[in-house]
Amino acid sequence: MKRDDGRADRDLRPVKIRRNYLKYPEGSVLIEMGNTKVICTASVNENVPPFKKGTGEGWVTAEYAMLPRSTNQRMTREHKPRGRTQEIQRLIGRSLRAVTDLAKLGERSIIVDADVIQADGGTRTAAITGSMVALRDAVSYLLKNGLIKKDPVEQDLAAVSVGIVHGRPMIDLAYSEDFAAEVDMNIVMTEAGGFVEVQGTAEGIPFSKKQLDDLLVLAKSGIQKLIKIQKEGLK
Repeated sequence: MKRDDGRADRDLRPVKIRRNYLKYPEGSVLIEMGNTKVICTASVNENVPPFKKGTGEGWVTAEYAMLPRSTNQRMTREHKPRGRTQEIQRLIGRSLRAVTDLAKLGERSIIVDADVIQADGGTRTAAITGSMVALRDAVSYLLKNGLIKKDPVEQDLAAVSVGIVHGRPMIDLAYSEDFAAEVDMNIVMTEAGGFVEVQGTAEGIPFSKKQLDDLLVLAKSGIQKLIKIQKEGLK
């Protein structure tokens, strides 16, 4: 049985990654996963947070926001990040730091901003996948200008949502599927197959170990495809 948008259960939505989307940031990407669209920028700052000063290491962090009309009704603009927003931006930062050797950055920061301009499910996973490409471009800027000597990014990573909807395991949930899911998960995984984050919730009946394993296998296959798309875009 096909999904509402015609996909098979194991199919990602159409993915587009447009690099150099903005003029000024050292890295900027527009990522589209179906109808979800996120602008990810990576900015180089020649300073670090106080807890990193004198360590010789840099820092990678992130901020996340949804534009007021990224959804079907206008949301109030967040002047102070709410709990969900804080959780997601911490997740993006943790994910990027997991594949970055901070010592090779020197005492400078890369700040990633992920701004959702249109939301249809999977905004946090799209933000991570796009931010990885923006981070790569910011690092390329540092290498090209002789500001660092070695590439600090050790491997690529991506993220995807999976879930059980009407009893069926599915990948890359659109909003209507996410809303109806019995199990909803967000998976962040490296190119080498290591997990950075596994967020899973049963919305009704608890899920089994086998269902968890099936969802992880499904997520891995999708993340491998996303990393291939990232690499093709960076050529």
